[in-house]
Amino acid sequence: MLKGFKDFLFQGNLIELATAFVIGAAFTTLVNTFTSAIIEPVLNAFGGKNASQGLGFRLVSDNPSTFISISAIINALIVFVLTAAVLYFLFIVPYERSKKFIGIEDAENEETDKDILSDIRGLLREQRGGRADGSTVADPADG
Repeated sequence: MLKGFKDFLFQGNLIELATAFVIGAAFTTLVNTFTSAIIEPVLNAFGGKNASQGLGFRLVSDNPSTFISISAIINALIVFVLTAAVLYFLFIVPYERSKKFIGIEDAENEETDKDILSDIRGLLREQRGGRADGSTVADPADG
């Protein structure tokens, strides 16, 4: 039982997935820090009279808890776009190129079980005197 668990843990895909997860989490932290330390202060400069709250507006003018922060939304969007772009160009593109170089085919090019079963059914029909398309061939002795 432990051997099977060990094999599962040390499969290539699981190790790659765990590594990608850790790298993605670390990179997300880096991008969050970049946007909160550099981008957000620039956005807050456009906040108007009360620049300490940043770019946004209050739903009720005398209630600070009703402040809707547009800069926080823009900040989150920038974090998402930067994280997705860097992960795509640093990991996905090289991985796809290495698959082509090594010669690994995508699952789209593989024959499905349904295709194989259809081929087997056609061969069995031909052996029984029928054609692969389902029609039968008349026996010359019947004729």
